[in-house]
Amino acid sequence: MVDDLSKIKKIKAFDNHKLVTYINDNHTGLQGFIAIHRGNSKTPAFGATRIWKYSSSLEALTDAIRLARTMSFKAALAGLKCGGAKAVIIEAGQIGNRKELLKSYAEKVNFFGGHFITGADVGISQNDVRILRRFSPYFVGVKADPVRFTGLGLLYAIQACVKEVFASESLDGRSFAIQGVGKVGSELIKLVYPNASKIIVADINKETLKNVKKRYPKIKVVSVDKIHNQKVDIFSPCALSNCLNTESIKRLKFSIIVGGANNQLEDDTIAEKIYHKGILYAPDYVVNAGGLISVYDEYQNKNYRIKRVEKKISHIKDTLERILEHSKRSNKSPLEVANKIAERYFNSIT
Repeated sequence: MVDDLSKIKKIKAFDNHKLVTYINDNHTGLQGFIAIHRGNSKTPAFGATRIWKYSSSLEALTDAIRLARTMSFKAALAGLKCGGAKAVIIEAGQIGNRKELLKSYAEKVNFFGGHFITGADVGISQNDVRILRRFSPYFVGVKADPVRFTGLGLLYAIQACVKEVFASESLDGRSFAIQGVGKVGSELIKLVYPNASKIIVADINKETLKNVKKRYPKIKVVSVDKIHNQKVDIFSPCALSNCLNTESIKRLKFSIIVGGANNQLEDDTIAEKIYHKGILYAPDYVVNAGGLISVYDEYQNKNYRIKRVEKKISHIKDTLERILEHSKRSNKSPLEVANKIAERYFNSIT
């Protein structure tokens, strides 16, 4: 538990969130946080759940609060009528009876009565979601495949950025550096592999790297501390938060940054610094919204139509193109432009 709850308001990302709650079950070992940024009795808050080994409860709380806010931005720019939320479960050593822990968590989600809709993030598998769904109707991602659609959205965003920088959206001969080759990173490799001239990857998980290298033998593997040093066209952060920070941006040699990770920036000032370095940074919450779009469609409709979802995700390219055009006209970073558009929308949800 957080030692001093007054620390919540000192967290930079705290933005008068609607609700931040601690969840706990001594029997199963469940502990974590659910943060709801925006939403109301008629507008649910959407945000996935992650299980992670946090170094402290304060780190977990900070992650939940920051990611919940990001989800509001993501939903707004995707044109979805929902607020943003996030849940984090603190993994303390090995999880014992996983099914019991998931059941306990699902019961906590039920307390929100449909105001909080959630699904899978880091540390939660598709099979976990199926188990969770048995105990709560408020889990999505059972029918849709959020990873596939996140990858598709990234592909559209990359095409928009490549067109902006190189005057053609073709990926033939383009070079990539991908940080993190888990679910989304691997999906992105699959999509760009046939056309890319070079793909350099890094990941903290050696077994994951081994499997990806086996599937895609032409990729080059480098250590995590060297991925920012690569001279390639496109850098795609698909791991965890804060990979673009005061130190790492000093080494950037990329033309474009488009990635699947949430909260890639240490803070918003990093986007401004990247902009002045002449690098095109596509706001993460705009380009990685494919998964959210797919699960919102699952929630909204009683049937599941892939073509309908794909059409909705194609609008990511249109949205990003408008942001980039506005950025050029106003001489402001794409993130600053996107933030203002999103804030106008989600702050209207009272």
